[in-house]
Amino acid sequence: MKTLIAAYSGVLRGTGSSILSALQDLFSITWLNRSKVEKQLQVISVLQWVLSFLVLGVACSAILMYTFCTDCWLIAVLYFTWLVFDWNTPKKGGRRSQWVRNWAVWRYFRDYFPIQLVKTHNLLTTRNYILGYHPHGIMGLGAFCNFSTEATEVSKKFPGIRPYLATLAGNFRMPVLREYLMSGGICPVNRDTIDYLLSKNGSGNAIIIVVGGAAESLSSMPGKNAVTLRNRKGFVKLALRHGADLVPTYSFGENEVYKQVIFEEGSWGRWVQKKFQKYIGFAPCIFHGRGLFSSDTWGLVPYSKPITTVVGEPITIPKLEHPTQQDIDLYHTMYMEALVKLFDKHKTKFGLPETEVLEVN
Repeated sequence: MKTLIAAYSGVLRGTGSSILSALQDLFSITWLNRSKVEKQLQVISVLQWVLSFLVLGVACSAILMYTFCTDCWLIAVLYFTWLVFDWNTPKKGGRRSQWVRNWAVWRYFRDYFPIQLVKTHNLLTTRNYILGYHPHGIMGLGAFCNFSTEATEVSKKFPGIRPYLATLAGNFRMPVLREYLMSGGICPVNRDTIDYLLSKNGSGNAIIIVVGGAAESLSSMPGKNAVTLRNRKGFVKLALRHGADLVPTYSFGENEVYKQVIFEEGSWGRWVQKKFQKYIGFAPCIFHGRGLFSSDTWGLVPYSKPITTVVGEPITIPKLEHPTQQDIDLYHTMYMEALVKLFDKHKTKFGLPETEVLEVN
């Protein structure tokens, strides 16, 4: 209002310089407000995914159970019937939606950090691939944005390739959450699903497996570049059985977006986490990011730190119906060496010193 009054006063005085100055002030204020709105939209877009990841499945399960006890019980019965008939759809790659993958909300999600996808080599549409994604971080935000949405244009960078991000099978037992996940091309990380995608879904499939899983998330902390890989060989065996090429993928900055309480080995906290990991499949972490309205407060919104996912060179894998342990060890060693080489080649480009070493556990 004061700016408009100043402009009006300039007109009355007949001074063009006053009008110009007032208009410049007005446009600068408008741009500032737009910038603030953009930032808040980015924060909200990230928060909605974090809350979906953490509570959507449980909340929808509770609502479904409650609906059975109300006058709207028929809705619950219809959905439950649909769930029974549709139970095995996730095991066949799900039901991806290009419309959902192209939602504008994912572009705000991308720009909040920001997140980018770096391609180093082509992926052939005549081959199938298993991309090992490292590190897990707390939520694998880079994996989700790059491979379950089109925010970073994965389909344009790798034309003809269908990415499937694999996650805990338990998520697909949750009503509504399962539909949300499948719409982005997310599938269960189990043998039945991977066997189907690599043998009965044609070629051009790229399954993204966060190899370190829950165990790796427990050591996620800013400033640490460590992966849980040395004894993780199941994905190599699957690749050999289907002749799917292995692609090392490292996400710089994935560990920077949340801070967590790290429990020492042997402590009661780590004991509880390992029990959850063993019997339920995930390990509860005590973590925090920033608040919704201020970066100076604690909350569930991750810190806005850059995440850059680099997709490395494919390792050609032969098809061996019954791979021996020697075969598995050979290609597992090749994969570890390729991952370390990828890290070393790109680390200085994304803010790490030349002396930084990737810790392989």
